[in-house]
Amino acid sequence: MTTLFAGRETRPVRFALWGAAWLLLLVFYAGPLLLIVLASFAGQWNGALPSHLTWRHYGQALTGDQAGSLWASLATGMIASTAALALGTTAALALRGARPAWQRIGSLAFYLPSAVPTVSVGLGLLVAYSRRPVLLNGTVAIVVLAHLAIVSAFAFGAVQAGLARLPPEYEDVAAGLGARRFYLLRRVTLPLLAPYLGAAFNLAFALSMGELAATIMVYPPGWVTMPISIFALTDRGDTFEGAALTVILAAATLLVLGGVARVVARAGGRARKDRRAR
Repeated sequence: MTTLFAGRETRPVRFALWGAAWLLLLVFYAGPLLLIVLASFAGQWNGALPSHLTWRHYGQALTGDQAGSLWASLATGMIASTAALALGTTAALALRGARPAWQRIGSLAFYLPSAVPTVSVGLGLLVAYSRRPVLLNGTVAIVVLAHLAIVSAFAFGAVQAGLARLPPEYEDVAAGLGARRFYLLRRVTLPLLAPYLGAAFNLAFALSMGELAATIMVYPPGWVTMPISIFALTDRGDTFEGAALTVILAAATLLVLGGVARVVARAGGRARKDRRAR
C-alpha cells in the first residue's frame, strides 16, 4: 500500500487525477463559460453552434440603462470593498492583541452576515432601515450597506490571516529602536500586509460585483446593478444580450482585480527595496 504512492508507480495515479481534474474543469467551468461567450455573439442559435455571429448584443449592452448598470456595479463594488477593507483591517489589528474571548466575539460579529443567506441580509436591512430615524429604503446607501455587510467578513478574514503570518522580527526590531505605534503601523505592519490587503480588497470586490440576492431586495429603481440587469434580461428571454452583459461584467471585474494586483506588487517591491536600503 505504501508503494502505491511512491516512485514511478504514482505516475498512472497522477495522470488519472490530473485527467479527472481537467475533465471537471472543462465540464463545470470552461465549458459553460465558453457557451456564454458564444451566446454573447450569437445572432441566432438553433443548432449545436450559433448560425452567425454579431456584435449587436454588446452594442445594446453598452448603451442606455445597461451602461448605467455597469457604472452602478463598479461604484457599489468600489465603495463597499474599500469600506470593508478599512473596517476589516481596523478590526483585525484591534483584535490582534486582545484576549481570546474578545477575538472570538469580534470575529463572530464579522462572520455572522456570511453565515446566513444573502437574501436574509437584504430583508433584514429592508426591515431595519425602512422607518425613521434611519430611513435608507429607496436610496443607494442601502445597496452599499448590503454589499458591505456581505463582503466585510471575507475582507476581515483575509487580513486576519495575513496578520497571523507576519514575521514578528521586523516589528520587534522597529519597536526596540523606539518606533512609535503609528509609525510602526504605517511603515512596517501595513507594508508587510500589502499582499493580504490586496487579496482582501479583490475578494470583496469580486463578491460585490456578482451579488444578486440581497441587492434585488433593496435596490432603488435608479440604481440597477449588472447582476440584476442580467437576471431581468434572461428572465424575459433576452438570453444573448444577458450573455453579453455577463461577459462585460466578468471583463470589468478582472480588469479591476488585475489593476489592484499590479499596484500591490509595485508597493511590495518598493517596501522590499526600502528594507534592503535600511
